[in-house]
Order: sequence, then C-alpha cells, then structure tokens
Amino acid sequence: AAAWPRDGAPRQPAAWLYATARRCALDALRKRAVRSRLAPDAPEPAPTVEQVLAADETLIPDERLRLIFVCCHPAVAAEARAALTLRLVCGLSTPEIARAFLVSEAAMFQRLTRAKRKIAQAGVPFEIPGPQAWPERLGAVLSTLEVAYAKAHEDAAGASAHAGYAREMLDLTAVLADLLPDEPECLGLAALVRFAEARRPARLDETGAMTPLSEQDPALWRRALIGEGEVLLRRAAALDRPGPRQLQAALHAVWSRRTSLAEPPRWGAVLALYDALLAWRDDEVVRLNRAVALAEVAGPQAAMAELDRLDATRLEAFGPFHALRADLLVRLSRPAEARAAYDRALALAPAPAERLWLQRRRTMLGQD
Repeated sequence: AAAWPRDGAPRQPAAWLYATARRCALDALRKRAVRSRLAPDAPEPAPTVEQVLAADETLIPDERLRLIFVCCHPAVAAEARAALTLRLVCGLSTPEIARAFLVSEAAMFQRLTRAKRKIAQAGVPFEIPGPQAWPERLGAVLSTLEVAYAKAHEDAAGASAHAGYAREMLDLTAVLADLLPDEPECLGLAALVRFAEARRPARLDETGAMTPLSEQDPALWRRALIGEGEVLLRRAAALDRPGPRQLQAALHAVWSRRTSLAEPPRWGAVLALYDALLAWRDDEVVRLNRAVALAEVAGPQAAMAELDRLDATRLEAFGPFHALRADLLVRLSRPAEARAAYDRALALAPAPAERLWLQRRRTMLGQD
C-alpha cells in the first residue's frame, strides 16, 4: 500500500487485498510457530491458514463485506473512506465516484490521493476488524454499499459494468443485517434494496425505455421481495432509532404498497417523508427528489422555485436535475427552455433506457 500514491493502485485491488490478508495470516502463523518452539511447554497445535481465515469468516461471513470493513479504516478521513472503498473494492472509476458525491473529478482525485497517502504514511495495518471496531466503520460501510447499489440501480436494463452489484447487494445487506441485527440503519438499507429490486421487472417498457416510478405497473413487482422489505423495515422501526436509510426505505415502502396503476400515488406521504429526511440528509439530491413530490402536491411553479434555490454548479453534471427541470418547464409552458434542458440531460451520456425515455420526451417538443 505504501507504493499506491506513487505507482497507483494494483490492477485488481480486491484480489490484492485478499492475497495480503492471506500473507498476514501466514506471517502470524510463522511467528506463532517460533514462539511455540521457544516456549517451555508444548502449546496447542498452531492453526492452519484455512483455520485463521475461517475464524475471520465467523466474524464477517462474506469475503466482499470483510474487504469493505477493512478499507473503511478510521485512520482515513471520514469523507474519503467510502470513496476509497468504492474505488479499491467495488471497482468504480474516479469520475463515477465524483458524480455519486456531487464533486468534481479533480476534487475526488485529490481526496483519493490524500487517503492513499495517509494509509502509506501512517502504516495503517491491513487487518480484518473485530466487533469492537465495527461501530466506527459502520457509517462508511453503509455509505459504500448505498453508493455501489445506486450505481447498479441507475441502469434499469442491468447492462452496465456494475449491474451485478444490484444482485450482490441483496446478499451483502442480508449478511450485514444478520451480523448487526440491532443496528436499524443496517436493516433499513437491506429493506431499501429489496423494495427497489422488487420493482426491476417494471422499470422498462416494451421498447426498452425507462418507465418512471409513477407509471410502473405494480402487478409486475416482485411481491416476495416487497414482503421481505416490510419485515426488515418493521424490525428497524421497533428499535426506535430512526435514521436516513430507514426513511429512504419508508419512501420505497409507500410506493411498494400501491396495488395498481388505477390507485393514485400517495404524493402527500412521499412529500412528508422527504421533509423528514431533510433533517438527516439535507443535500441537493434529496431536495431534487422532494421537488418531484412537491410538483404533484403544490404544482410545478413551487417545484421550480425549489430547483432554483439549489446549487446548480454542483448539479450541472447530474442528469436527473436537467430531466426534472425539463419536465417542469414543459408543465409551465416554456418549451424552448425545456428543449434545452432535455438536450443537456442527453449530453451527459445517460444509461440506454434513460436515454430512450429522454429522447422520446424531447421529440414530443419538436424543434426550436
């Protein structure tokens, strides 16, 4: 790791990390063997490497989750832990991570570089943390899983390089919820992923274009996954320690309780939950999503006023911002501005399904 700031991260960071863990286990065994030879009494037989690694599995019974806990080391600055883990373990590129955190590529590059330098200079040990170290790492672990899933969820068709994370996240969040059953945010994230994945069969129309959530046919949703999400959310609520991921899961639950397209969306409940979420996570993305509900409850003018108050410089490279602006401008009878907003959203290289939907909306407005 000391060479990473100079030479760059290895080509396969996850494989490197696992190999390093194995070497650490071997070193520990050798040292233990030396001590046993010097000891006056014959000790218990030294465990094999497989036994050492198996002991780690009893603590965190998933190799991917172990690596994430390892990388979310408290010696790394809090704002960089999730970003570094997304880069090294999840394989996201620096531009992808920058977009996820709404910062410039240059700023994210510097953040990652400083984190790697800190690891090298501080001699941060590579070790799988025990239960006593989990609480201080949990926030970064949850953020890592949340962003990794969001990247996979962006592509409704499941054809992107990170599409596999959508399926893996069902497993990882289940392991984490079993590992920490009294941590409501772990349960909330596990519920969120299940609600979101339950809707995957309805996210594309017959042409392969994205179907907005309010237009999805609930008959296509996976009710078994929704049931799992409801159970997890009730378990989290029973612990009476609310948090942002539980509120996000509750938002998904409101939608998941819709039984047919004929049933109107519960926009008032959605707006109220976004208002509650702002107390925990007041950022541009939450306010942007809140504006969608606000447009339905208070009208497009109120929603546009909300968008105008956001930091447009942070959202300039965020496609959903321009797509929502375009929709509101259409509803406000400002077609020329709407066309420009759709063009900007399309210029940001959205996923294929989203591109088809945006192109369709843009075509409906005609030319200038």
